[in-house]
Amino acid sequence: MAIIASNFKTNHTRKSTAAFIKEIDSFIKSNNIKNEIMIFPTATSLDSFEISENLKIGVQNAYPVEKGSFTGEIGTQQLDEFGIKTILIGHSERRHILKETQKQITEKYNFYKELGYTIVYCIGEPLEVKKLGLEKTLEYLYEQFENIDTNYENLILAYEPVWAIGTGVSATNEDIKAVHEAIKKKIDKPLLYGGSVKVENVKEICSISSVDGALIGTASWLAEDFKQIIENTKDL
Repeated sequence: MAIIASNFKTNHTRKSTAAFIKEIDSFIKSNNIKNEIMIFPTATSLDSFEISENLKIGVQNAYPVEKGSFTGEIGTQQLDEFGIKTILIGHSERRHILKETQKQITEKYNFYKELGYTIVYCIGEPLEVKKLGLEKTLEYLYEQFENIDTNYENLILAYEPVWAIGTGVSATNEDIKAVHEAIKKKIDKPLLYGGSVKVENVKEICSISSVDGALIGTASWLAEDFKQIIENTKDL
């Protein structure tokens, strides 16, 4: 079965998120969807939802703390209120734009691992590294596993080449296959692909033998598009 995840990033409101989740849940039930579906709304849109067992609501980011004096952050006290047990860690936008270090990412990973969260751990390389070839790309990616327990039972990996996120340019199937096969040989965990995944290419990408699903940004923000993505991958 495939894992299909939508990352809202800084999009949608509390009201539109609730409507989106309700519509997707209804679609899952009426179409007997068996794949695991994940939605990562903004922190301000988290809530308690009565949804299908295979639809998970996660948080895009949280601080490694229960509560405390950390302005602008949320911790497990806030997540527990809504039963959130799924988190994205290591997304390239947090690494490259918000300058999260591997040390900070590791601290967050270990904290949420100890609490049994499902962790979608993101890795990816910038264009200048990709241009150096597969060997250098893999070296760069493996550095992002430094001090990360890759044997953790509730770990899902997501490979997102930085140069393909939000650019409209997806890696070729050959690029995806080469990187995914190399990682899968080293780490036996579900491995999603992310980076300009769309309604039109999601089935082809997720049909690659070493791809276990997709983590999708822009193309998943409209419920109709996300339903089509789910429909296109339901038999994988």
